[in-house]
Amino acid sequence: MSEHNNDAVEAGIYAAAGAAGGAAVSATIGGIGLAAMGTAVGIGMTPVVAAGAVVGLAAYGLKKALFQ
Repeated sequence: MSEHNNDAVEAGIYAAAGAAGGAAVSATIGGIGLAAMGTAVGIGMTPVVAAGAVVGLAAYGLKKALFQ
């Protein structure tokens, strides 16, 4: 495999691990919501999983920046 393929695979692993972490957090905490000024909005599992994937990719970027 070329270096770019290895990078893509590694980034995918970080994103999947972050998404799994987001799913675990959402499942553990349960219903998450935002409340402000007398209104409240429920947040489902999907945005939390997506945020976890973003955090995983950020961790991958940080690792690449520090070790290259």
